[in-house]
Amino acid sequence: MCWLLDDIVGFIGEEDYREFAQPYLKELFTGLGVSVRFFHNDSPCRASAPHLHDTGINLYNMGIDVMLKDLQAWTDGKVVLMGNVPPRDVLAAGTPADVERAVEEQLRSLLDTRRILFSCGGGMPPNAPTENIRALVSTVMRDAA
Repeated sequence: MCWLLDDIVGFIGEEDYREFAQPYLKELFTGLGVSVRFFHNDSPCRASAPHLHDTGINLYNMGIDVMLKDLQAWTDGKVVLMGNVPPRDVLAAGTPADVERAVEEQLRSLLDTRRILFSCGGGMPPNAPTENIRALVSTVMRDAA
């Protein structure tokens, strides 16, 4: 498994991504001979998302500023997407009902739930209540089946 976190990539445009980021990311992700090539980037990703698969990335964890359905379209469904419940405002500070609504909103927006790993966008917040984590898991288990 190759696991790389880099938010800078999300702040550059497509031309800069293709010139300054993609060749080096591709070398990292394809040169190690691993099957899981995980990239975390929780900054805006519209310019880089269409190129993730060609870069060698097959698992992507995004930030909350983008919907899963949009990323599915931008990646042409070729990348497993991991997210996208807001970590701070919903998972840590919300109620189980807030978490359930956030998951349901993402699920309802998707025509295809394959290649989706429901999680929080960005990363697990400290002190997220156990009840909220359970609400995330139970809503996915109930509604994604």
